[in-house]
Amino acid sequence: MARGVRKSSLEKLQKELADVQELIQQHKNSITELIEKEKEIQEKISLEQFKEVSSILDQQKMSITDLKEFLISRTK
Repeated sequence: MARGVRKSSLEKLQKELADVQELIQQHKNSITELIEKEKEIQEKISLEQFKEVSSILDQQKMSITDLKEFLISRTK
């Protein structure tokens, strides 16, 4: 039973290099996706924080302007 032509060292290295390059590209794609997801989560966190502040302002019957003035007066 013939097994075919044996690959040379050069061919093996070229195949290994191609495999490694493919893995690198896959990881780059994964990192890009994770960075995008990170940004989305950070935006959602900011929105939730704003909602909390807005709710507190409503409870205290304050406006954004009132809060701004209050914060400015505290730093003086």
